[in-house]
Formats: sequence, structure tokens, C-alpha cells
Amino acid sequence: MWAYQPWVGRFLSPQRRGRELEEYSTWCNSVEGNTTFYAEPSEATIARWVDQAPVDFRFAFKLPRTVTHEHRLVGADALISSFLRRIEPLGERIGPVQIQLPPSFAPTSIATLERTLRVLPREFTWAIEFRHIGFFDGLAADRIDDVLGELGLGRVVLDTRPLYSVPPRSDASLDERRTKPRLPLRLGPPSPHPIIRVIGADDREVTLGGLTTWSERIVDWLGENREPYLFVHQPENLDSPALAREAHDHVASQVEGERDWRLAPLPEPPPVAPPSEVAGQDRLF
Repeated sequence: MWAYQPWVGRFLSPQRRGRELEEYSTWCNSVEGNTTFYAEPSEATIARWVDQAPVDFRFAFKLPRTVTHEHRLVGADALISSFLRRIEPLGERIGPVQIQLPPSFAPTSIATLERTLRVLPREFTWAIEFRHIGFFDGLAADRIDDVLGELGLGRVVLDTRPLYSVPPRSDASLDERRTKPRLPLRLGPPSPHPIIRVIGADDREVTLGGLTTWSERIVDWLGENREPYLFVHQPENLDSPALAREAHDHVASQVEGERDWRLAPLPEPPPVAPPSEVAGQDRLF
């Protein structure tokens, strides 16, 4: 997300309503485009994103759930093509397109999955997120990793360890536990664009610890000329932009003095204007 009311006055200026993506892009250089999971965006929406996102910003969109959850990849080629045509105006801003499969998508459907992966347009980068335990160990997991390696595709790693490492302290955390599965980590074959999704706890320090756990591996990936993506999600997402920047700083600190290259800095966000007395009110004229 990039437009979130609790961020107003902290990460977003109340005076710039409607320009939240532009402001967010000064805090982070990528976003997990979860909105596309629920619906294909309109042409007007895409044009607004083109206007607000700098060319070096990256959207890691999800395929719409009509493709993955309703059609379950069966007969969905036209839906996939329609989605790709819709986002095409974003050009180089398009990062890896994520295929998030439902927990009920089991290895019994592996032939359908393999067929879909083999016909995906190669001008786009793809990453697959599994939610069924059968894709994490055993013959099916090995088989699909062989296919991913052959095609140069990657897994999305859902790291829920921080979420489950401490007792929940909020209703939002309890809800996260209902919707985010406790799955083992499986990185899969080497991918040009690894994606790590860290699902945090109510405690920001626990969440930050979960993020920085990946720093050493991210440094290795960068040294191998890969472009990793690290996303953070908290139960209430109150600190996510700041946590993302702290994680970036931690990776940068691991590079200092050890490598012959440096991690490019994130943009420097301008000061956030405090809410005015009329913040939240709509103008009549």
C-alpha cells in the first residue's frame, strides 16, 4: 500500500491528498502492488501511477485473484494477457509480477501450473508464491523447482516467523495469523529477482529483527548482480515505511568496508507537513 490514513502526518502530508504514491516513492523505491490482486486497475488509475511514480520505482504487482483463485490458472490466458496490457504503460516501473496461489492449490494441479509457467510472456519477470505445504518438501516441490530453474523464475518467500515468534497483542495480529500461513522457508532455484515478504508482529523491534535476518543473504544476492525485493507487513502497518528504510540501512551497513561496491541510497523524503486544523475536511469550492 501507499495511501494509508494512519501514515498521514508521519510519512504522508495531509495537504497532498491524491498524491500519496508520489510521496511514498520518496520513502521506498518499490511497493508490493496488492491492489491488483483484487481487481484489474482502470486505464485512468494506471495513468495516475505513471504520473506519480519515478521511472526507477518498481511495482511488484500480483496477478488478479480471478486468475489464481477463481479460474485456478485454468483457461486464464486471456485474463493474464488483459492484465499485462493494462499495466504495460508503466514500462520499466514494472518489477516482478507475482502469482499468489491459494492454499487449496495443491500438487495435484502441478500439470496446470507447469503449463501456465511455460507460456507466460518472457518480456515480464515472474515470481510464484505457494501456500500449500506440498510445494515445500518432497517430489512435487523438487519438480516445480526444476521447472522454475529451467525457466528462470523464482519463488516468493513468505517469512511469517516474526508474526509467530511472540504472542499476539492486537486483533489485527490475530487476524494476520488467520490469513498468513505458518510455512517453512524454501528459497527455490536462484532467481534474478528474489522476493522476500516478511510478516511482522505488533512489536516493531521483533519485525525489524525479522527483516535484518535477511541482510547477509541480500548482500550476497546483490554481489551476484541480482535485484532482490524485501517487503514488510505489520498487523497494523503503522511503521512499515520506516522499518523498510531501517532494513535498507542495515543491508548498507553490511556492505561497508567489505565490498568493492556500495548500495545505492534510498531517496530522502522531504519533511512531512503537520496536519492542519482542517485536515480531513473536504473543500466546498
